[in-house]
Amino acid sequence: MQPQELRTLKILEAVEQEEPPSQRELARRLNISLGLVNSFIKRLANKGYFKVTTIPKNRVKYMLTAKGMAEKTRLTYEYIQYSLFFYKDARQRLKALFRHLESSGVRKVVFFGVSDLAEIAYLSLAETGIRLAAVVDEKTTKEQFLGHRIRLPEELSGLDCDKIIITAADHSQLDMVALKNAGIPADKIEQVDFS
Repeated sequence: MQPQELRTLKILEAVEQEEPPSQRELARRLNISLGLVNSFIKRLANKGYFKVTTIPKNRVKYMLTAKGMAEKTRLTYEYIQYSLFFYKDARQRLKALFRHLESSGVRKVVFFGVSDLAEIAYLSLAETGIRLAAVVDEKTTKEQFLGHRIRLPEELSGLDCDKIIITAADHSQLDMVALKNAGIPADKIEQVDFS
């Protein structure tokens, strides 16, 4: 599922709510600019997915149309299909990674990144003799991840672990840079290969 389709789905879901969020709130939720939210809303309204009506105090109300409901249903189905494929694929790759690490003598790992992938990794890790020593993330607002206090990257050097598994949602180069800046050698870092 493409990011644009996911944003469209999120906007259509928000419009359908009894008390839809403001464009500013949508921008925050989708982690995109206010201008981009405004552009999406105009485009979706022009496609006939919802109607825009003015209500008192210079506010607008969006009403989902039958065409918008059909598009939301289609995108929801695609999202479910994508999520199932992602889950199965990630489980398979993580199981293989953890089997390899366990056979190599790895006993303790740290997850770097709180995401859906981290949750799947946690489930896969439970099927091995490897223990989760800590969870590190500098981007999340959460304080806990499945019973583990979320630590900051600068705490990495003091953690007792054999490997650091990148479980961030986007596997960005920024994660590698953050790990290198924390003084972690490259041979101690593992990524799930999704290529």
